[in-house]
Amino acid sequence: MNEQALKSRFPICHLRASSRAGNRSRRQFIQTSALWAAGAVLSGCKTSNPTPEPIIDIHQHLGYSGRIDDVLLAHQRSMGITKSVLLPAGRPMNSASTHEANSNGLEANCLGNEDCYQFARAHSGSYAFGANEVPDAPDAIKEIEKYLKRGAVIIAEQKFGVECDSPEMQRIYHLAADYGVPVLMHWQYQRFNYGFERFHKMLARHSRTKFIGHAQTWWAHIDRAYRDDASNLYPTGPVTPGGLTDRYLSDYGNMYGDLSAGSGLNALARDEDHARAFIERHQDKLLYGSDCNDVIGFGPGCQGARTIATLRRLAPGHTVQGKLFYQNARRVLKI
Repeated sequence: MNEQALKSRFPICHLRASSRAGNRSRRQFIQTSALWAAGAVLSGCKTSNPTPEPIIDIHQHLGYSGRIDDVLLAHQRSMGITKSVLLPAGRPMNSASTHEANSNGLEANCLGNEDCYQFARAHSGSYAFGANEVPDAPDAIKEIEKYLKRGAVIIAEQKFGVECDSPEMQRIYHLAADYGVPVLMHWQYQRFNYGFERFHKMLARHSRTKFIGHAQTWWAHIDRAYRDDASNLYPTGPVTPGGLTDRYLSDYGNMYGDLSAGSGLNALARDEDHARAFIERHQDKLLYGSDCNDVIGFGPGCQGARTIATLRRLAPGHTVQGKLFYQNARRVLKI
Protein backbone atom coordinates (compact mmCIF):
# COMPACT_ATOMS: atom_id res chain seq x y z
CA MET A 1 0.00 0.00 0.00
CA ASN A 2 1.53 3.35 -1.01
CA GLU A 3 1.37 6.51 1.09
CA GLN A 4 -1.48 8.10 -0.87
CA ALA A 5 -3.57 4.94 -0.70
CA LEU A 6 -2.92 4.62 3.02
CA LYS A 7 -4.00 8.20 3.70
CA SER A 8 -7.06 7.72 1.54
CA ARG A 9 -8.12 4.55 3.33
CA PHE A 10 -7.36 5.80 6.84
CA PRO A 11 -7.80 9.61 6.65
CA ILE A 12 -7.88 10.09 10.41
CA CYS A 13 -4.68 8.16 11.07
CA HIS A 14 -1.55 10.10 10.10
CA LEU A 15 1.93 8.75 9.59
CA ARG A 16 4.46 10.39 11.86
CA ALA A 17 8.09 10.63 10.85
CA SER A 18 10.80 9.87 13.39
CA SER A 19 13.25 12.69 14.03
CA ARG A 20 16.02 10.09 14.19
CA ALA A 21 14.99 7.96 11.22
CA GLY A 22 16.53 10.21 8.55
CA ASN A 23 15.77 9.12 5.00
CA ARG A 24 13.86 5.92 5.50
CA SER A 25 14.21 3.16 2.98
CA ARG A 26 11.31 1.92 0.90
CA ARG A 27 11.31 -1.22 3.01
CA GLN A 28 10.96 0.83 6.20
CA PHE A 29 8.10 2.82 4.73
CA ILE A 30 6.26 -0.30 3.58
CA GLN A 31 6.78 -1.84 7.02
CA THR A 32 5.46 1.26 8.73
CA SER A 33 2.53 1.72 6.36
CA ALA A 34 1.40 -1.87 6.66
CA LEU A 35 1.54 -1.77 10.43
CA TRP A 36 -0.36 1.50 10.66
CA ALA A 37 -3.00 0.02 8.40
CA ALA A 38 -3.23 -3.08 10.59
CA GLY A 39 -3.36 -0.92 13.68
CA ALA A 40 -6.17 1.11 12.22
CA VAL A 41 -8.13 -2.03 11.42
CA LEU A 42 -7.55 -3.64 14.83
CA SER A 43 -7.95 -0.68 17.15
CA GLY A 44 -10.05 1.53 14.92
CA CYS A 45 -9.67 5.21 14.16
CA LYS A 46 -13.38 5.85 14.56
CA THR A 47 -14.61 7.25 17.85
CA SER A 48 -17.79 5.15 17.65
CA ASN A 49 -15.96 2.02 18.83
CA PRO A 50 -16.48 1.19 22.52
CA THR A 51 -13.63 2.10 24.84
CA PRO A 52 -11.53 -1.03 25.44
CA GLU A 53 -10.44 -2.14 28.88
CA PRO A 54 -7.16 -0.40 29.75
CA ILE A 55 -3.87 -2.19 29.32
CA ILE A 56 -0.73 -0.62 30.73
CA ASP A 57 2.51 -1.92 29.26
CA ILE A 58 5.18 -1.28 31.89
CA HIS A 59 8.07 -2.47 29.72
CA GLN A 60 8.80 -1.02 26.29
CA HIS A 61 11.82 0.60 24.68
CA LEU A 62 12.46 3.37 22.20
CA GLY A 63 14.69 2.43 19.26
CA TYR A 64 14.43 -1.24 20.24
CA SER A 65 16.55 -3.28 17.77
CA GLY A 66 16.42 -0.28 15.44
CA ARG A 67 12.61 -0.04 15.41
CA ILE A 68 11.52 3.41 14.29
CA ASP A 69 9.05 5.58 16.19
CA ASP A 70 6.20 5.20 13.71
CA VAL A 71 6.31 1.44 14.10
CA LEU A 72 6.43 1.58 17.89
CA LEU A 73 3.35 3.81 17.97
CA ALA A 74 1.42 1.48 15.68
CA HIS A 75 2.71 -1.65 17.43
CA GLN A 76 1.45 -0.52 20.82
CA ARG A 77 -1.88 0.58 19.42
CA SER A 78 -2.32 -2.71 17.58
CA MET A 79 -1.74 -4.60 20.85
CA GLY A 80 -4.48 -2.51 22.47
CA ILE A 81 -2.13 -0.75 24.87
CA THR A 82 -3.59 2.39 26.42
CA LYS A 83 -0.42 3.52 28.21
CA SER A 84 3.19 2.46 27.65
CA VAL A 85 6.18 3.03 29.90
CA LEU A 86 9.44 3.61 28.04
CA LEU A 87 12.48 2.20 29.82
CA PRO A 88 15.70 3.97 28.80
CA ALA A 89 19.21 2.62 28.55
CA GLY A 90 22.11 4.09 30.46
CA ARG A 91 24.61 6.25 28.62
CA PRO A 92 27.18 4.37 26.51
CA MET A 93 30.18 3.39 28.61
CA ASN A 94 33.18 1.12 28.27
CA SER A 95 33.35 -0.61 31.64
CA ALA A 96 33.05 -3.99 33.31
CA SER A 97 29.40 -3.28 34.13
CA THR A 98 28.61 -2.83 30.42
CA HIS A 99 30.83 -5.77 29.47
CA GLU A 100 33.31 -3.45 27.80
CA ALA A 101 30.49 -1.63 25.96
CA ASN A 102 28.93 -4.84 24.58
CA SER A 103 25.76 -4.29 26.60
CA ASN A 104 25.37 -0.59 25.91
CA GLY A 105 21.83 0.24 24.85
CA LEU A 106 20.59 -2.69 26.97
CA GLU A 107 22.11 -4.98 24.32
CA ALA A 108 19.29 -3.96 21.97
CA ASN A 109 20.07 -0.48 20.62
CA CYS A 110 17.61 1.02 23.10
CA LEU A 111 17.74 4.78 23.46
CA GLY A 112 18.45 6.75 26.59
CA ASN A 113 16.87 9.10 29.08
CA GLU A 114 16.51 12.24 27.01
CA ASP A 115 15.01 10.46 24.00
CA CYS A 116 12.45 8.65 26.15
CA TYR A 117 11.62 11.83 28.04
CA GLN A 118 11.05 13.84 24.85
CA PHE A 119 8.99 11.07 23.22
CA ALA A 120 6.78 10.71 26.31
CA ARG A 121 6.27 14.48 26.42
CA ALA A 122 5.16 14.43 22.80
CA HIS A 123 2.69 11.59 23.54
CA SER A 124 1.86 12.42 27.14
CA GLY A 125 -1.58 10.83 27.13
CA SER A 126 -0.37 7.38 26.21
CA TYR A 127 3.33 7.25 27.17
CA ALA A 128 5.28 7.60 30.40
CA PHE A 129 9.03 7.28 30.89
CA GLY A 130 11.59 5.88 33.26
CA ALA A 131 15.05 7.00 34.34
CA ASN A 132 18.21 4.94 34.14
CA GLU A 133 21.99 4.95 34.26
CA VAL A 134 24.90 2.58 34.50
CA PRO A 135 24.97 2.18 38.30
CA ASP A 136 28.72 2.56 38.80
CA ALA A 137 29.03 5.62 36.56
CA PRO A 138 30.50 8.47 38.63
CA ASP A 139 27.37 10.63 38.35
CA ALA A 140 24.75 7.87 38.12
CA ILE A 141 22.58 9.18 40.94
CA LYS A 142 22.67 12.72 39.58
CA GLU A 143 21.66 11.52 36.11
CA ILE A 144 18.79 9.36 37.36
CA GLU A 145 17.54 12.05 39.73
CA LYS A 146 17.49 14.60 36.90
CA TYR A 147 14.78 12.59 35.16
CA LEU A 148 12.95 11.62 38.33
CA LYS A 149 12.50 15.33 38.91
CA ARG A 150 11.06 15.60 35.40
CA GLY A 151 8.46 12.95 36.17
CA ALA A 152 10.01 9.52 35.56
CA VAL A 153 7.80 6.84 37.09
CA ILE A 154 10.39 4.07 37.47
CA ILE A 155 14.14 3.44 37.59
CA ALA A 156 14.63 0.96 34.78
CA GLU A 157 15.73 -1.07 33.17
CA GLN A 158 18.65 -1.91 35.45
CA LYS A 159 20.48 -4.36 33.18
CA PHE A 160 24.17 -4.21 34.01
CA GLY A 161 26.92 -6.53 35.17
CA VAL A 162 26.95 -5.58 38.85
CA GLU A 163 26.41 -7.23 42.20
CA CYS A 164 22.84 -6.73 43.37
CA ASP A 165 24.04 -5.70 46.84
CA SER A 166 26.91 -3.46 45.74
CA PRO A 167 27.17 0.05 47.22
CA GLU A 168 26.33 1.52 43.82
CA MET A 169 23.09 -0.45 43.55
CA GLN A 170 22.13 0.33 47.12
CA ARG A 171 22.44 4.04 46.38
CA ILE A 172 19.91 3.51 43.60
CA TYR A 173 17.60 1.65 45.98
CA HIS A 174 17.76 4.56 48.42
CA LEU A 175 17.00 7.04 45.64
CA ALA A 176 14.00 5.00 44.50
CA ALA A 177 12.61 4.97 48.04
CA ASP A 178 13.07 8.73 48.38
CA TYR A 179 11.12 9.35 45.17
CA GLY A 180 8.56 6.60 45.71
CA VAL A 181 9.28 4.83 42.41
CA PRO A 182 10.08 1.16 41.81
CA VAL A 183 13.34 -0.29 40.49
CA LEU A 184 12.96 -2.84 37.69
CA MET A 185 15.83 -5.30 37.50
CA HIS A 186 16.81 -7.65 34.68
CA TRP A 187 18.06 -10.85 36.32
CA GLN A 188 20.28 -13.01 34.12
CA TYR A 189 22.73 -15.48 35.59
CA GLN A 190 26.40 -14.57 35.09
CA ARG A 191 25.38 -11.58 32.95
CA PHE A 192 23.22 -9.01 34.72
CA ASN A 193 22.56 -8.30 38.41
CA TYR A 194 24.63 -10.92 40.16
CA GLY A 195 23.54 -12.59 43.39
CA PHE A 196 19.87 -13.44 42.93
CA GLU A 197 20.05 -16.04 45.69
CA ARG A 198 21.00 -13.41 48.27
CA PHE A 199 18.71 -10.64 47.05
CA HIS A 200 16.36 -11.33 49.97
CA LYS A 201 18.83 -9.38 52.11
CA MET A 202 18.25 -6.29 49.96
CA LEU A 203 14.49 -6.75 50.08
CA ALA A 204 14.63 -6.76 53.86
CA ARG A 205 17.17 -3.95 54.19
CA HIS A 206 15.43 -1.67 51.69
CA SER A 207 11.87 -2.32 52.74
CA ARG A 208 10.74 1.16 51.60
CA THR A 209 11.89 0.42 48.05
CA LYS A 210 9.61 -1.32 45.55
CA PHE A 211 11.37 -3.85 43.34
CA ILE A 212 10.11 -5.41 40.10
CA GLY A 213 11.75 -8.64 38.96
CA HIS A 214 12.21 -9.41 35.28
CA ALA A 215 14.00 -11.67 32.78
CA GLN A 216 15.41 -15.15 32.53
CA THR A 217 16.79 -15.90 35.99
CA TRP A 218 13.83 -14.27 37.71
CA TRP A 219 11.32 -16.42 35.82
CA ALA A 220 13.36 -19.62 35.79
CA HIS A 221 13.31 -19.55 39.58
CA ILE A 222 9.56 -20.02 39.84
CA ASP A 223 10.63 -23.67 39.81
CA ARG A 224 12.05 -24.97 43.10
CA ALA A 225 13.94 -27.64 41.16
CA TYR A 226 15.77 -25.11 38.98
CA ARG A 227 19.49 -24.62 39.43
CA ASP A 228 21.26 -21.61 37.93
CA ASP A 229 22.56 -22.50 34.52
CA ALA A 230 23.70 -20.00 31.91
CA SER A 231 22.94 -22.53 29.19
CA ASN A 232 19.36 -23.13 30.35
CA LEU A 233 17.74 -19.75 30.83
CA TYR A 234 14.38 -20.85 29.37
CA PRO A 235 13.61 -24.12 31.16
CA THR A 236 10.65 -26.17 30.01
CA GLY A 237 8.37 -28.79 31.50
CA PRO A 238 6.38 -29.04 34.73
CA VAL A 239 7.16 -26.61 37.55
CA THR A 240 7.88 -27.68 41.10
CA PRO A 241 6.13 -25.03 43.25
CA GLY A 242 7.99 -23.02 45.85
CA GLY A 243 10.86 -21.58 43.83
CA LEU A 244 12.89 -18.58 44.92
CA THR A 245 10.83 -16.17 42.82
CA ASP A 246 7.63 -17.49 44.37
CA ARG A 247 9.11 -17.03 47.84
CA TYR A 248 10.30 -13.48 47.16
CA LEU A 249 6.81 -12.51 45.99
CA SER A 250 5.15 -14.22 48.96
CA ASP A 251 7.53 -13.14 51.71
CA TYR A 252 8.29 -9.52 50.81
CA GLY A 253 5.62 -6.88 50.35
CA ASN A 254 7.98 -4.73 48.28
CA MET A 255 8.67 -7.38 45.59
CA TYR A 256 6.70 -7.46 42.31
CA GLY A 257 6.96 -9.34 39.02
CA ASP A 258 7.12 -8.11 35.43
CA LEU A 259 5.38 -10.59 33.11
CA SER A 260 7.16 -9.36 30.00
CA ALA A 261 9.49 -10.87 27.43
CA GLY A 262 9.96 -14.44 26.28
CA SER A 263 11.02 -15.39 29.79
CA GLY A 264 7.71 -14.30 31.29
CA LEU A 265 5.68 -15.96 28.56
CA ASN A 266 7.72 -19.15 28.89
CA ALA A 267 7.09 -19.25 32.64
CA LEU A 268 3.33 -19.11 32.00
CA ALA A 269 3.20 -21.51 29.07
CA ARG A 270 5.53 -24.28 30.28
CA ASP A 271 3.09 -25.48 32.95
CA GLU A 272 -0.32 -23.86 32.67
CA ASP A 273 -1.75 -25.52 35.77
CA HIS A 274 1.06 -24.07 37.83
CA ALA A 275 0.66 -20.72 36.08
CA ARG A 276 -3.03 -20.49 37.00
CA ALA A 277 -2.27 -21.07 40.68
CA PHE A 278 0.73 -18.73 40.54
CA ILE A 279 -1.33 -15.92 39.03
CA GLU A 280 -4.12 -16.34 41.55
CA ARG A 281 -1.64 -16.45 44.43
CA HIS A 282 0.23 -13.32 43.29
CA GLN A 283 -2.56 -11.42 41.56
CA ASP A 284 -1.67 -8.22 43.44
CA LYS A 285 2.04 -8.50 42.63
CA LEU A 286 2.19 -9.13 38.87
CA LEU A 287 2.25 -6.45 36.15
CA TYR A 288 1.83 -6.84 32.41
CA GLY A 289 4.72 -5.76 30.20
CA SER A 290 5.55 -6.63 26.62
CA ASP A 291 9.29 -5.98 26.10
CA CYS A 292 8.91 -7.14 22.52
CA ASN A 293 10.82 -5.69 19.60
CA ASP A 294 8.73 -6.99 16.71
CA VAL A 295 7.11 -4.75 14.11
CA ILE A 296 3.75 -6.54 14.02
CA GLY A 297 1.83 -5.81 17.22
CA PHE A 298 -0.70 -8.61 16.88
CA GLY A 299 -1.07 -12.34 16.28
CA PRO A 300 1.35 -15.18 16.96
CA GLY A 301 4.32 -13.23 15.59
CA CYS A 302 4.08 -10.69 18.43
CA GLN A 303 5.27 -11.97 21.79
CA GLY A 304 3.57 -9.11 23.67
CA ALA A 305 0.22 -9.93 22.06
CA ARG A 306 0.71 -13.61 22.85
CA THR A 307 1.31 -12.75 26.50
CA ILE A 308 -1.94 -10.78 26.59
CA ALA A 309 -3.82 -13.72 25.08
CA THR A 310 -2.18 -16.16 27.51
CA LEU A 311 -3.08 -14.05 30.53
CA ARG A 312 -6.67 -13.74 29.37
CA ARG A 313 -6.81 -17.53 29.11
CA LEU A 314 -5.10 -18.31 32.43
CA ALA A 315 -6.15 -15.49 34.77
CA PRO A 316 -9.29 -16.44 36.73
CA GLY A 317 -11.83 -13.83 35.65
CA HIS A 318 -11.99 -10.15 34.76
CA THR A 319 -11.17 -8.97 38.27
CA VAL A 320 -7.76 -10.63 38.28
CA GLN A 321 -7.13 -9.69 34.65
CA GLY A 322 -7.82 -6.06 35.52
CA LYS A 323 -5.16 -6.22 38.22
CA LEU A 324 -2.58 -7.70 35.87
CA PHE A 325 -3.30 -5.41 32.94
CA TYR A 326 -3.62 -2.02 34.64
CA GLN A 327 -4.62 -1.79 38.28
CA ASN A 328 -1.35 -3.05 39.76
CA ALA A 329 0.63 -0.79 37.43
CA ARG A 330 -1.39 2.24 38.44
CA ARG A 331 -0.78 1.48 42.10
CA VAL A 332 2.91 0.56 41.91
CA LEU A 333 4.01 3.13 39.34
CA LYS A 334 1.45 5.77 40.35
CA ILE A 335 0.27 6.33 36.79
